[in-house]
Amino acid sequence: MSSTLPNTPDYYAVIGHPIEHSKSPIIHAAFAKDTGQYLQYERILAPLDGFVHTVKTLQQQGYKGANVTVPFKFEAFQLAHHLTERAHDAGAVNTLIFSPEGIVGDNTDGAGLVRDIEQNLHIKISGKRVLLIGAGGAAEGVLHPILAQSPALLVITNRTLDKALSMVKKVEEQGDYRYVSVNAYAFEDLSGQQFDIVINATSTGLTDSTLPLPSTIFAPNALAYDMMYGRETPFMTFAYQHGAQVADGLGMLVEQAAEAFFVWRGIRPVTQVIMQQIRAG
Repeated sequence: MSSTLPNTPDYYAVIGHPIEHSKSPIIHAAFAKDTGQYLQYERILAPLDGFVHTVKTLQQQGYKGANVTVPFKFEAFQLAHHLTERAHDAGAVNTLIFSPEGIVGDNTDGAGLVRDIEQNLHIKISGKRVLLIGAGGAAEGVLHPILAQSPALLVITNRTLDKALSMVKKVEEQGDYRYVSVNAYAFEDLSGQQFDIVINATSTGLTDSTLPLPSTIFAPNALAYDMMYGRETPFMTFAYQHGAQVADGLGMLVEQAAEAFFVWRGIRPVTQVIMQQIRAG
């Protein structure tokens, strides 16, 4: 095997601020080992006003691509010369491909979420009533991939209702999902409604903040999914208390990384082992 490898590895990185907590280097190193790919992947802390300079420096140094995390996903969207359809739909970019034609921007977050729910948790989204909590970049990134699975209903709720209404309006204007009922509600309007899948795409877990959700929101056997990982958030505790099946966002993290790896290398890595390793600490 080693005799067929190039003399130098291909270089990739994850760019963010902060970045020291990122598990992406561990994940991609495992993917490279398992698939026989010769690459190196590192964390890069970009100054808050220095994202573009950081990306251009990586290009000049011969890097093949990069992942982008908070708070640079919208800047990456603006920087890309070409956008994939899913990046365009999300309005944000988390994966950059450095090509001779320029920078290609992609977004693998939604694919990672859907794959984690459907393949790892074995819950089909089709025909289900879905509640998406939040209207920021995380919610935008998963909106279209969820809709593409044909849920019976998708409701977006957010503390600032106007942002949720704006997301619904964009979906209606595009007209791609006219067979899915898409609505925006304030938190107080959720009383009396039940959902099969409830996804927390807010950052409330970082501050241990609670969400003003009705206790009756979870249908029997509902899934409560928090995009945060590595800790039990107040949303997860609330869901446990009211009978939901609960999952954190580690699977989404690993699956979106696998999708980015596939975009870069053309090989889809197996994800289960690395998920187990990270959970084991």
